[in-house]
Amino acid sequence: MADDLITGYAQALLAVAGAEGSSKELETELSQVVQAISGSEELQAALADGTIPAGARQQIVEDVLGGASRVTTAMVSMVVGAGRAADLSDIAERVTELGAEKRGRVVAEVRSAIPLDQDQQARLTEALRSSTGKEVEVKVVIDPSVMGGLVTQIDDQIIDGSVRSRLGQLREAF
Repeated sequence: MADDLITGYAQALLAVAGAEGSSKELETELSQVVQAISGSEELQAALADGTIPAGARQQIVEDVLGGASRVTTAMVSMVVGAGRAADLSDIAERVTELGAEKRGRVVAEVRSAIPLDQDQQARLTEALRSSTGKEVEVKVVIDPSVMGGLVTQIDDQIIDGSVRSRLGQLREAF
């Protein structure tokens, strides 16, 4: 049931963004919003607190997302106002999956300690396309715990080329 609810919200968000001509922009910004919110426990708690009136939680969203597009701000505000702030990460992930699926692609979530420039993303996209045989969209998530290198997940397959993983392998070898 929860998966159906998440998918329902994701489909609704994509439908509205599609009507506004900003589906891809919503996907990108929604991912950035989730990263920003997940970096602040205080913000997460405030957005998910049912004792705070919905209008006040929505105002927090609008204040925090000042740089996001009007559509993204409205969509996140709607999700938070409906009491689904705790599901925002899952909804954003599903939005990305459905958007990529609609374009005939799969999503590769790439965790990196530092941002990747456009050239690095292009080379990574090509390498993943060659190795999987599928058209791939790369979604970069900044994760300092990776330390260096990359951790890539496509569907259920994980490719761990992180420094943290290699250090763990060295510890085991010694």
